[in-house]
Amino acid sequence: MDYDLSIDNLSIIKEKAIDLAFQFGPALFKALILLLLGRYVIRLLIRLMTSALEKYEIDPSLSTFFRSFLSAVLWVILLISVATTLGMEMTSFVAILGAAGLAVGLALQGSLANFAGGVLILVFKPFRVGDTIEAQGTIGAVESIDILYTKVRNFDNKVVTIPNGALANNSMTNYSQKPTRRVDFAVGVAYGTDLKKTRKVILETLKKDERIHEDPEPVVYFTNFGDSSLDLTIRCWVDVADLWPVYWDNMEAIKEAFETNEIEVPFPQRDVHHFYQEGEK
Repeated sequence: MDYDLSIDNLSIIKEKAIDLAFQFGPALFKALILLLLGRYVIRLLIRLMTSALEKYEIDPSLSTFFRSFLSAVLWVILLISVATTLGMEMTSFVAILGAAGLAVGLALQGSLANFAGGVLILVFKPFRVGDTIEAQGTIGAVESIDILYTKVRNFDNKVVTIPNGALANNSMTNYSQKPTRRVDFAVGVAYGTDLKKTRKVILETLKKDERIHEDPEPVVYFTNFGDSSLDLTIRCWVDVADLWPVYWDNMEAIKEAFETNEIEVPFPQRDVHHFYQEGEK
């Protein structure tokens, strides 16, 4: 008797399973096909958009942001379509989506601030892709400006991800916005050195470098009586891309010019005076 009851229960479960498969199977299959097809279409649209942006030479900063934004919007539309295909009523889905959106919005206030920061960056353009900036303790070249974050590659090839909200609401230095930069050198010469001769030697050395601009012309100032040296500040103007090469090359050239002209660069030194009391030797 129990055996017959078990058989009957299994038959009922089997029939219900078959009914559910026929009832929801087609919708589930359609939703799966829609998801896979939608994923392919999204990738295709992103590629087409990228090609169009490159063809019309749109600012790379806008390109990366638009791609990220379009991808997010298309995925939301796709997920809504899949849910509708599964039989979820649109009004119910919108209500659920609204409630979830409110909860997510409260939980992700920082992300919303980052999105707003990204919009502000693209509108006011304090920097662009490729610019060298200093922000949030990082110095490097901007690789991309996405919906929520900006990626900066620093000089030892590490990629730092900075929230757009922090970039938009805090101070930031853009080293690439102007076409020229000033190069500052600091050198010291021994006490007793002829400063006029030293200034002439330095300016003649800088004049040999064609990367250094003649207007404004290079200058050499005596700035400080150091503990062991007379301190000089050298200033000249170059194109942004030439800043560090000019600095490194001319520091070495100035050192060689000092040696050729017998201008001494002193080591740190101290004068010690010892006073004896009366009767001491």
